[in-house]
Amino acid sequence: MSYRIIESETDISEATAALTDACRHMAKVYEVTGKPPLRRRENGFPGLARIIVGQQLSVASASAIWNRLERAVKPFDAETYLRKRAPTLRRCGLSAGKMTTLKGIARAVASGQLDLAALADATDVEIKETLTTLKGVGPWTADIYIMFCLGRADGWAPGDLALRYAAQESCGLKEIPDEAEMVTLAEQWRPWRSVAARMLWAYYGIKRSQKDVQPA
Repeated sequence: MSYRIIESETDISEATAALTDACRHMAKVYEVTGKPPLRRRENGFPGLARIIVGQQLSVASASAIWNRLERAVKPFDAETYLRKRAPTLRRCGLSAGKMTTLKGIARAVASGQLDLAALADATDVEIKETLTTLKGVGPWTADIYIMFCLGRADGWAPGDLALRYAAQESCGLKEIPDEAEMVTLAEQWRPWRSVAARMLWAYYGIKRSQKDVQPA
């Protein structure tokens, strides 16, 4: 099975045009946000590690920690990460929980148990099943990996709280939609759900006077 990949600003432009033509809610969002950023990340261990680092942190804090970690782990691969001692990683700003999660991922990659390159050809379901077997990696992390590291145009993160708030406000819903409702709601945005998510994150940030709330 082949997947449409978001690779350039041209892809973003095509997606936003399709979304705003097909959905009045996306047209409303676009009036506020304009074209959303491309936002692609490296796949493999570096990309997954960056998502872990950014969990439950502001974009600014996550970027600062990631920059320190990149300087400390060169080259940034599983084998090099495993050679770093806890004090070094702690000085980069990693919490104990994230250090444990990243070590588990690095061990799985280094041992061959986890083949991240092979996931590029797997289905979304297979990717989620594979990644969520790792301690500290949940569905949200897998969804963000699919969207930003693999660049799939129809990726979606129904559990993301900022997306849920943005969907409620932009679609005029009385209550914050739950994950099941987010899946149903986003059917109208196929095959560009990933770009719809970028637009909704931008909308959420602007409405709350935050420059950037997108993960990864």
